[in-house]
Amino acid sequence: MLIYYSKTLHSPMYFFLSQLSISDIMLTTDISPNMLNIVLHERTSISFSGCIFQYFFYSSVEAFECYLLTLMSYDRYLAICSPLHYTSIMKQSLCIKFVLEFWLLSCSMAFIVALSICQLEFCGLKNVIDHFYCDLNPLLELSCSDTFHVQIEAILLCFLVLILPFLLIAASYTYIVVTLLKISSFSGRLKSFSTCGSHLTVVFIFYGTLLATYLIPKKGQSQTTSKIMPLLYTVFTPFVNPFIYSLRNKDIKEIVNKLVYNQKL
Repeated sequence: MLIYYSKTLHSPMYFFLSQLSISDIMLTTDISPNMLNIVLHERTSISFSGCIFQYFFYSSVEAFECYLLTLMSYDRYLAICSPLHYTSIMKQSLCIKFVLEFWLLSCSMAFIVALSICQLEFCGLKNVIDHFYCDLNPLLELSCSDTFHVQIEAILLCFLVLILPFLLIAASYTYIVVTLLKISSFSGRLKSFSTCGSHLTVVFIFYGTLLATYLIPKKGQSQTTSKIMPLLYTVFTPFVNPFIYSLRNKDIKEIVNKLVYNQKL
């Protein structure tokens, strides 16, 4: 709301931050209420269609955040490595187009997997999901039919959603570091890199837990560990994002102070 309210925050970086906030709200709305219900009542029920919808909603938002963090790293790359071309490339129309395309792509990939899950047979012999939300692996464990083709689809989409964006982020920051090393003064390097610190923190938390959850083999992992890891990117990351991006941000602090001052007047 602050970003849309203040014209001084109408820049690509803050536009992406507003989209990150919206996706975080959508993610916690999808996961947290049902999770709190489970905590309060120890066990709760959910319909099959409700479970599929929760998975589709969750996976769409997670995929979008992966692409959005990649887009934010590209934004930082242009701002530091090509500052003269930044304003001519990162126009508002292009930013909106990127966001809409990423939402469409994320929802399409989530729909493919959700549709494949719907085509599986669930015999009803096992109907307890050993998790606090409807994720892919717990759902596949309940199926009494062959899930090989769904797992192959998930692996291919995992490459498009996790591996490829992560490699692009790593490449962007490699170029950023090389550019910063060319700056003679240490204060200049620190000032330029400070704009990337918040983004890198979120990337490490978000991608670290996602990669650990979906790429590390499940053998040897306890059930508690397999449940705690998703909590980090479904609950913890959306919770700390406002602190990382907003409360430590000088521009947003100034806007808040102006609003408070105007209200007092």
